[in-house]
Amino acid sequence: MARSHIAAALAVASLGIFITLHLILQFGLPNLGLFHSQQSSTEATTAPDQVPLDPSAFGSDGNDDESLYLLGTGKADITGPVVEINFMGYADPNQVGSGLRQRLYSRAFIVGNVDKPEERAVYLVLDTQSGDTAVRHGILQGLEDLGREYIIYGKGNVAVTGTHSHSGPGAWLNYLLPQITSKGFDRQSYNAIVDGALLSIKRAHEALAPGYLTVAETQIHDANVNRSPYAYLANPEKERAGYQYDVDKMMTMLKFQNAEDGRDMGVLTWFPTHGTSMLGNNTLVSGDNKGVAAMLFEKDMKSSGEGKKGFVAGFSQANVGDTSPNVLGAYCEDGSGEKCNFEDSTCGNGNKMCHGRGPMFRQKDQGASSCFEIGRRQYVGAKALYLSMITNSIPLKGPVRSFHTYRDFSNMTVRHPNGSLVGTCPAALGYSFAAGTTDGPGAFDFKQNNTGSPNANPVWSVVRNFLREPSEAQKACHAPKPILLDVGEIERPYLWTPNIVDIQVLRLGQLLIIVSPGEATTMAGRRWKESISHTASALSLTSSEDDKEPPIVVLGGPANSYTHYIATEEEYHIQRYEGASTLYGPHTLNAYINITTSLLPYLHLDPPNKHLPPGPDPPIHTNISFNFNRKVRFDRPPFFKKFGQILTDVKPAYHSGDTVTATFVGANPRNNLRLEGTFAAVEHLSHGKWKRVRDDSDWDLIYQWRRTNTVLGTSEVELSWEVSRDDGLEGGLYRLRYFGDQKPFGGGEVEGFEGVSGVFRIE
Repeated sequence: MARSHIAAALAVASLGIFITLHLILQFGLPNLGLFHSQQSSTEATTAPDQVPLDPSAFGSDGNDDESLYLLGTGKADITGPVVEINFMGYADPNQVGSGLRQRLYSRAFIVGNVDKPEERAVYLVLDTQSGDTAVRHGILQGLEDLGREYIIYGKGNVAVTGTHSHSGPGAWLNYLLPQITSKGFDRQSYNAIVDGALLSIKRAHEALAPGYLTVAETQIHDANVNRSPYAYLANPEKERAGYQYDVDKMMTMLKFQNAEDGRDMGVLTWFPTHGTSMLGNNTLVSGDNKGVAAMLFEKDMKSSGEGKKGFVAGFSQANVGDTSPNVLGAYCEDGSGEKCNFEDSTCGNGNKMCHGRGPMFRQKDQGASSCFEIGRRQYVGAKALYLSMITNSIPLKGPVRSFHTYRDFSNMTVRHPNGSLVGTCPAALGYSFAAGTTDGPGAFDFKQNNTGSPNANPVWSVVRNFLREPSEAQKACHAPKPILLDVGEIERPYLWTPNIVDIQVLRLGQLLIIVSPGEATTMAGRRWKESISHTASALSLTSSEDDKEPPIVVLGGPANSYTHYIATEEEYHIQRYEGASTLYGPHTLNAYINITTSLLPYLHLDPPNKHLPPGPDPPIHTNISFNFNRKVRFDRPPFFKKFGQILTDVKPAYHSGDTVTATFVGANPRNNLRLEGTFAAVEHLSHGKWKRVRDDSDWDLIYQWRRTNTVLGTSEVELSWEVSRDDGLEGGLYRLRYFGDQKPFGGGEVEGFEGVSGVFRIE
């Protein structure tokens, strides 16, 4: 994540938090997505007790089939405030929500042991930029509040991942740095994610039934490219020769099949491509390309009747760090038509004009057409893989295991591959962090590939030192990164980024899932997965004398606590964006590999006869975070108008390819998020009755809100429907319906209302 806006966090400092926040908001901050906090390294020595449940509740009196699991899938709405809240991803203070193109969801996947229901694993895929420390904390607290039946879900076995969409509302994160451009922490935005995630888990839990898991892989060649190939080439030639591409083209699919009727409950996939198809000038909420892929797959399964009712398709990220959905490459948008400079992604002497191009980049729609196309390509590949799994897949069998612990990454000693001892550092961001990427260029005169003396205006050194001047020890620890923001050591008014990091791996039979808190680059992910696979094989983790089952390893994230990027040591030394955004120094990847491989015995059929220490708890800032987002004061219709009244009506007739538009007297949608509902609908007259055929979860129905007078509290809502007959749409009579909620002047309860357009014909 994190792309532009560095001037912000830089122009802050000891002037006090309000001045600090003001300067940051004024100048912009590089892309967020780095969390780091300094905490005690004291580890607890006990783990919370788990209470086993009665397996007979699931119709099992003992199971000899090692391939039979307890499976559940669930989905719920997590769409937060779609207007007046800054988006989380590009870190641009000007990218403030104005409406909704597609609702956001939490998709929950539960796997358990049929005979030992306490052996469970939960994998969440949220349509958000990442997982988060506070969000995960809220989910775990909510699970406790659900009662005894849910006590089996906790820190050890719940993984919270994000699809890395850059097109959702922000202001829900735990640490200060990502809160800056979103004007703090917004409780409504946070609660929408936490409550929806809990509902998805509850639905998956209630759907639990015996079933089978199978795994398969395929390659998708046209949905990602490497946006930092210069840094990738710094990796050893021999290592690179072992791979055909400079990004992973492999999609891995896990299929959930009900044992009773043989119908499928859902699929969970891993494939790396950034959630940056929607551009930085987009202000409509969406799940980006992963959200499109999931929507298309679920609609397909619903219309075809192939899967069970409520089939859930999760499209999780993988080693996404240096990948891009802008598959045509990066070009200079200065009229020259030239490719950007290979080493530092500049055009002339700056990076502002260097932009990656999606497959439909000529469409001036804030990236929407390219986003849909990249999502469609993932869906097409996934559906073909799904169909092939009938005859070509690997059944999973064996135990369900997981481990989770917190580790303080500010000062760890780990073993280097060459045998020496090396250390991590308190988090810091380099100058190239402020340069952004070809998906979202940064501001001012920062450039990528920046080692040694920063090639930027010296004023930034002054600003940096005003915030906190890094010590000589910190500079040496992070070398060759020239430190711009020493975020890991700034604790006023509260921690800017996390030092306490989640370490988690899940085991489902022979499938091992690395739950990565940061965005691992292509080669970093490959090394990490290879290390896990090699160690698991050496431990005979997934095999026995009678049954040789090699481990299958995937990496999912960014998850749990967002720790920005994880580059290889060689990439780190190049100091492009990904290396500059690797928080804990050049040995960050080695630390992750060391810890996770050393803890793999806890995933064994017979794990160590001792609890894994939980580690130091991270701080939770939800009750002390600032919030400078204005509340909704009241709504009023214009004089002589009423809420929901049509202002600009539809035309009498439209054809495929047209856009139907109507404008209504509106009210602020923050009054009611309409979770599990809709702000907009398309209705079709069928057999004398109006039937809903579209709502705001559909990509082609767009809801936009605009304030017309702040003093009077008036606003308008525009509904736009992009008509297409390609998806089986019938001709006939249609109308648009708007659902709103107004907050009365002078107080009182929020009141709902509706508006309906005139009737129009689709030819």
